[in-house]
Amino acid sequence: MGSCWAALLPRNRSFSNRIIVAFKLKHPLLFIESYGLFSNVHPPCSPISLQFSTAHNPFVKMSQRDLHQLYTRFYDVINLLKSSMSRPNIVTPTIAHCLAVKVGALVHLPVCTSLLTSYSRAKDLDSSLALFDEFSNKDVIFWNAIINAAVENTSYNVAVRFFVEMTEGGGAFDSTTLLLIVSALSHLKYLKCGKSFHCLSIKVGMLWDCSLCNAVLDMYAKCGDLTSSQSLFTWMETRDVVTWNSMVNGFLYNGHPEKSFWCFREMIYFGIRVDGVSLSCAISASADMGELSSGQAVHAWGIKQGYNDDISCSNSLISLYSEYGDIEASKSVFEEMVLRDVVSWNAMIRGLASNGRVVETFDMLYKMQLTGCAQPGVATLFTFISLCAERMLLREGKTVHGFAVRRQMISDVWVTNSLLDMYSKCDCVVKAEFLFNTIPQRDLVSWNAMISCYSRNGYSKEAQSLFKKLIHQCSQLSFSTVLAVISSCISPESLQFGKSIHCLGIKAGLSSNILIVSSLMHMYVNFGDLPAAFMLLERIHVGEEIVCWNTIIAGCTRNGYFREALATFNWMRQEISVMWDSITLVNVISACGNLAMIYEAKSLHGLAIKTFVGSETRVQNALITMYGRCGHSKSAKSVFDFCSSRNLCSWNCMISVFSQNKEGRRALELFYFLEFEPNEITIVALLSACNQLGLSRQGKQIHGHVFRFGISENSFITAALVDMYSNCGRLDVGWQIFTKSEEKSIAVWNSMISAYGYHGNGEMAIQLFHKMCDSGIRPSKSSFINLLSACSHSGLVNEGLSYYRVMLGEYGVEAVTEHQVCVVDMLGKAGKLQEAYEFINQLPGEADAGVWGALLSACNYHGNMEMGRKVAQHLFGLEPENVVGYYIALANLYVGAGGWKDAVELRQIVQHKNLKKLPAYSLLINIDASSTSASPWM
Repeated sequence: MGSCWAALLPRNRSFSNRIIVAFKLKHPLLFIESYGLFSNVHPPCSPISLQFSTAHNPFVKMSQRDLHQLYTRFYDVINLLKSSMSRPNIVTPTIAHCLAVKVGALVHLPVCTSLLTSYSRAKDLDSSLALFDEFSNKDVIFWNAIINAAVENTSYNVAVRFFVEMTEGGGAFDSTTLLLIVSALSHLKYLKCGKSFHCLSIKVGMLWDCSLCNAVLDMYAKCGDLTSSQSLFTWMETRDVVTWNSMVNGFLYNGHPEKSFWCFREMIYFGIRVDGVSLSCAISASADMGELSSGQAVHAWGIKQGYNDDISCSNSLISLYSEYGDIEASKSVFEEMVLRDVVSWNAMIRGLASNGRVVETFDMLYKMQLTGCAQPGVATLFTFISLCAERMLLREGKTVHGFAVRRQMISDVWVTNSLLDMYSKCDCVVKAEFLFNTIPQRDLVSWNAMISCYSRNGYSKEAQSLFKKLIHQCSQLSFSTVLAVISSCISPESLQFGKSIHCLGIKAGLSSNILIVSSLMHMYVNFGDLPAAFMLLERIHVGEEIVCWNTIIAGCTRNGYFREALATFNWMRQEISVMWDSITLVNVISACGNLAMIYEAKSLHGLAIKTFVGSETRVQNALITMYGRCGHSKSAKSVFDFCSSRNLCSWNCMISVFSQNKEGRRALELFYFLEFEPNEITIVALLSACNQLGLSRQGKQIHGHVFRFGISENSFITAALVDMYSNCGRLDVGWQIFTKSEEKSIAVWNSMISAYGYHGNGEMAIQLFHKMCDSGIRPSKSSFINLLSACSHSGLVNEGLSYYRVMLGEYGVEAVTEHQVCVVDMLGKAGKLQEAYEFINQLPGEADAGVWGALLSACNYHGNMEMGRKVAQHLFGLEPENVVGYYIALANLYVGAGGWKDAVELRQIVQHKNLKKLPAYSLLINIDASSTSASPWM
């Protein structure tokens, strides 16, 4: 009944009288036509008949369940209601209600029971409750009808309250009543109350009813008490197919597919005739066990028994074959179905989506809309939204959003939350924010999705602000909320906020959740607070939880704490209950590679082979990269050759190893045999190889490949192209690439600044640096290395020193060895050796050997033998393993200053100590010949 006109009705009228007026107001013609539907129904002769609906009428005292009563015409109302049970709608029970009032049939309890049930089937529980409240003399059938109505409309607590009211009023109940209450308790997962009703059934002697036993058995299974379920199953003397199906489905529901399939086989063994439910559960159990052959056997057995037209069985088969990638078999089952429901279409759509058939998935949605019997529902939209989110199909996702609005399904909270997640994964924060603000009733999932959207896309302040608003509006908090907001703590300024989230998680009792603990560890490691991370690892006693150990090791490796990562791995190996996995080894191997610890890395290689983890592709890729960083390209190639299943990452790792170890030609030769389509990483490694060799022709060919495959906007490729062209003497082409780049990352700016610096145009490099800062990009360590190097090459000493002084204060970049080397080199080239010497002595701590080496080169260039001897003596003690280079540099200094005697003595010392210097080489490139020669990999 619509509230807009119901409010206008007199309040002193009964519900039955009010419905007549209401229906006349809303459907006057339909009301008149409904009166003429039955020729044997005569209109009442006086207005007094309208009062039959009240409790105070002369017919109250008559037997309400008397089948031989005078008013046989009341059954016309019942027949009308029965005819509408197959396709329930709100119009039919409203018509029947009006007709029952007119003929005085509301005094007849069977009519009221049928009318109440009809309202329930039409999902109008309020009308059922109003009709129920009008009667005082209710029998057990009427009570069962209202309890069943509450269960049908998922108001399980209401059903339980009705039972309490029924028994407190002294009313009797039967096995059907108990069956309905047990069904409600199974949905509510109230195991303790369910056991009480089990005992009540035994006490009143109603457990002989097989249907009631099946309901109790199903209740135990739904509540996860399989022991009680099996005990009751063993106790039952009479078992029908529903009993067996309850056990088969109960095992499957509780994650025991093997037992479920065994129970199905027992059904067949004992001669129980299985039905579609049995077959559907057996097929689902086969899918959960990962045994396609068992599912195929059930399929064949079902065809033999004549169940090939069963809808539930066919739906399970579609899901089974789709899960194993046999989409053609799923299509075959789907096309052979005579009748298809919404679940059939959803299963086929979900199968196509999970197997990457994006176009076919949307085609299936179009075909589904053309059918009249099954239209897309919330579950259908959920599949499509998830597909768009996974594949980052923003345009298609917006189309599905529009479809949901047009079909009036946007009010469903599941749909809106899925759309929020889709916009988040498609990096469309503005759309997600707009959708979130338009949701009338947000649940906790909506808040979590929006917070996660902000965190995922780098809007840390917005995520934290929204989290604070959530805390102020409602005290609800889940572990998903904490996980979403923890990921927003990415900057040092968020450390205090992250600690407060940690405290809030402890207060909410979520501190024992492994995912939250891992996220907190990751946050503390990113902030450099290793003691806090290790304290978490110690206090929670993770035991066999490998996730937490991997979080610490991976976090240390990614943030440059390589020695701490190795120490954590050694600590982990001492724990008897913890066993490392491939993720652990990948991160530990990477740490060894960054530290160039070749002997430890080889030990890890042997450990990987010994534990059979070394056969995994990602471990082999990590080993290739590690050997490359240690300068052992031969060992890396050996791992690559014996790699059982190479992927594109394996090829990229090997090409990068050659490129990083100055073996550019071997990198280009390996590219010729590449078995995959190259990606951005491949292109960057090849451009670096061309950069080393000065092969501008091959670089141009790779540039053409970049345009051909539409990856020219990648910032790393743009930076590599700028480096390649500028180092090959084509600064003009590098500048064109730079200016045409729409989104310039810091790597692109650094490459262009470096290019102008090496070409001696320091002024332009400085201008580019300021333009980069004005564009909102914060300079990095590399930016200042390139800038100081440009000032050194151009002789801009004062400018270089001023940038070095403001580097930390204005830009927040701490000086490292590379910056100090640039300053010493800049002062040395300008002949200011004493200033360079004083600069080194004023540095906090001991200066690195590279800094003193730069000063020694400057002394050699300017022939300052006195200072050169002093610097060389210092270097001999600072870096004894590399003294040969310093001996040679000092000897050359003596020769340049005419000190041949001292030079000869140094040469003799080198020969006496059997020291050898790696021979240098020069690369001569004939540009004309290079441009005409055939490429070995084209």
